[in-house]
Amino acid sequence: MDWLTIALLLFFGLVFLAAEVIFIPGTTVVGLVGFGLLAAGIWLGYRDLGTPAGHYVLAGSLVGSGVLVYWGLRPENLNRVALTQVNHGRVHDVRHPDVQPGAVGRTLSALRPAGTVLFQDDRREVTTRGEFVPAGSEVRVLGIEQNRIVVELVKG
Repeated sequence: MDWLTIALLLFFGLVFLAAEVIFIPGTTVVGLVGFGLLAAGIWLGYRDLGTPAGHYVLAGSLVGSGVLVYWGLRPENLNRVALTQVNHGRVHDVRHPDVQPGAVGRTLSALRPAGTVLFQDDRREVTTRGEFVPAGSEVRVLGIEQNRIVVELVKG
């Protein structure tokens, strides 16, 4: 019965190691469990079966682990879990605002002191320096301050 326990420990150790290397790389927990099962199987092999059989168990475990690692780290296997497509998406950079100082827009809501302004086809939340501006008025961008668009009423 001792050899069956050792064989099962080694088998499941190699299965967990294969799962770590081939199927779910990078989790480490599965690999550590597999390594622990292999170590327990090797230790029991030396303890229960003797030194010559322990050497065979150790050599078989090393060969099996080496084959699994070699097979799992081949480029065609790594490409299955690697990102091979290029992402062409972009994010709006607040350091380069799309509404420049001096741009003119029309208020969609009353600015008391904050509200919504339509710049060409773009709706933006804006704020004034404290004055109230009625809806439908033309406003001009004074600047961008801490991610806020500051506007003033266009006179005239």
